[in-house]
Amino acid sequence: METSKAMEESDVGILCYISQLPGFRGILKQRYADFIVNEVDTDGNVVHLTCLEPPPQMVEETKECEAKVSDEKMSESKSYEAEIELFRSLAGDSDAEKLESLISQVDSCTGSEDSVPHIVLSPDSDKTHRTAVHNFFKQNFKFLVTDTTDGPDASSKCIRVRLDSGGHKNNGRNSKKRKERGEKPFDSRGSSNWPEHLGKFLRFHLYKENKDTQEALGIIGKMLGIQSKSFGFAGTKDKRAVSTQRVTVFKQQASRLAALNDRLIGIKVGDFCHVKEGLLLGRLLGNRFTVTLRGVIADSEDTIKAAADSLGRHGFINYFGLQRFGTGSVPTHLIGATLLRGEWKTAVSMILDPREGERDVIRKAREYYKESNDIEGTLRQLPRHLVAERAVLQCLKKCPGDYLQAMKAIPRTLRMMYVHGYQSYLWNHAASERVQKYGFDQVLLGDLVYCKGDDSEKETVGVNSECNDDNCDDTYDCSHLDETSGTDLLERKNTLVKVVTVEDMSTGNYTVDDVVLPMPGSRVIFPTNEIAKVYHDLAKKDAINLTESVHRVKEFSITSMTGSYRRVFQKPLDFEWELLTYNDSNKPLAETDLDKISKTGSTNIIKQEEQGKGDEDNDLSDCTKLPVCSRNSIALSSDTNEESEREVESEQVSGSNWQETQMALKLSLTLPASCYATMAIRELLKTSTSVAYHKTLNQ
Repeated sequence: METSKAMEESDVGILCYISQLPGFRGILKQRYADFIVNEVDTDGNVVHLTCLEPPPQMVEETKECEAKVSDEKMSESKSYEAEIELFRSLAGDSDAEKLESLISQVDSCTGSEDSVPHIVLSPDSDKTHRTAVHNFFKQNFKFLVTDTTDGPDASSKCIRVRLDSGGHKNNGRNSKKRKERGEKPFDSRGSSNWPEHLGKFLRFHLYKENKDTQEALGIIGKMLGIQSKSFGFAGTKDKRAVSTQRVTVFKQQASRLAALNDRLIGIKVGDFCHVKEGLLLGRLLGNRFTVTLRGVIADSEDTIKAAADSLGRHGFINYFGLQRFGTGSVPTHLIGATLLRGEWKTAVSMILDPREGERDVIRKAREYYKESNDIEGTLRQLPRHLVAERAVLQCLKKCPGDYLQAMKAIPRTLRMMYVHGYQSYLWNHAASERVQKYGFDQVLLGDLVYCKGDDSEKETVGVNSECNDDNCDDTYDCSHLDETSGTDLLERKNTLVKVVTVEDMSTGNYTVDDVVLPMPGSRVIFPTNEIAKVYHDLAKKDAINLTESVHRVKEFSITSMTGSYRRVFQKPLDFEWELLTYNDSNKPLAETDLDKISKTGSTNIIKQEEQGKGDEDNDLSDCTKLPVCSRNSIALSSDTNEESEREVESEQVSGSNWQETQMALKLSLTLPASCYATMAIRELLKTSTSVAYHKTLNQ
């Protein structure tokens, strides 16, 4: 299959529609504020940002904690002159002076430990001596932690020293081995002296504009002095959107996060409360979307009404959207197929090689590596957001030629998307075959369905959620975890599937809404009709056997994955739509959570990232009557090609300030977390959802 051209829907099996009604023209995401996503929690509540300040009670608790820490530091202060002199004899004058400076800062620090800088000792190529230094700190400075980093050359290492986040004189509670700390350079588990009556996790609502979840939390984490992996969340949200979701962080003060709001750009935090447990991926029912399609042109309003009514009644084919397969010119499922064949070197090349459609800085870095094989030089050029590429190169630097290990160096959340992408590719093709052969309005003999009632005792196979291969840390595309609105993830794990029999056909117990298709794995069954053949035939073309593995690397083997099931057809819930007219394409047609807060008198307005773009102008005066809008949804994958996002953003300038009256269609719908809102919109418009296509509509 070609990898150099832009990916089309047909390349990944997105081929059919449910209705045969005519479509119409509409521009998706002309502005990122045209796509609003609000998470729906496990109790069915839609998550909104409503308040930017912590409750007064939480402020008082923070003051009490700070006072307690200050008192303890006062009572624990002591002179470490003797210990520093001992260290001087062990490590020399330069390192002793660094240590003395660090201790001075620790003693004078009245805020969070995170604000205290670390020190890096002089390069040391003697492992025995480094061990002696580590042990010295364990014995004499139990409130400090140490670890080892790479030195300026291959033969040396450096020891880093920092205040233990457990607090001054905590008996070295956090002096753990790197492995026990989960590869964190320092422990960042939050504040010490936490009140016993408070839940240990701070939960807050994260509001973000035109940023993905990882990026937003990375910014907040950097400001707090903690790693982004310290945060818990139920699912990643689309980058090119305005979204609100729940996030948890361990033992952090609400006042510290609230204080960031004035400095954050395109991000806000609020609605703080303490809870006993952190959020885990998949702990959501779905998302509420508010999608505004601009520049709508149709034969008549009746055409739009008929299409919208059909979507509400019949739903759409529950395809994995294009985002599932990445936005770059090398789709994730092609890399996944390579991994399933055990072709490690080829997979690495697909990740690192030059590709079309990327910014010059990225293209030049890729070309430089291909021509020179200079890893250090390439890493200096390669932007940090290219996580997979940087991880592969850093591993190859340490282990030249070990391409399997290089693939494993990619964060698990990202590397598993390659094989998941291939599973999704097979599923999409099977769903298209099901619709082409048998239609969408009836259950057929041999179909697979979710069980009902007494059938759960007969001919059934258990199924977990889609993220069932020990990969539920899928933070790059985790909105595919749930499948049924109103059903908790834990319930879904016990769902049973069966093959439709002649008896089922006669009783009419099942409808087409119950029909599912498998994501290939070792613990799923296939339909007993002709649809099963699609999976095996497609895999065979890619030299892949779905029942046998050619290698023993479990995480890159379908036979080591349990597999799962996914509904073929999905109906939107609480579906509403409204036609609007507007005269300026830069004017918003739906209110965000921040707009609503601003109306109530809040002065914390998000700062504009770029002056003169007009994309943050939230004046609703130029559109027809506009009630408070709902929210929206779309499942998200990693941002592998920022250029496509930036190019679409730039189109707003050329299309702004239209004077003639334009028509827009505003949709509000709720979808389970496994569903892609773009696939619902595709059914409505009968056009491609690719970024490339919608860019042409802006021109």
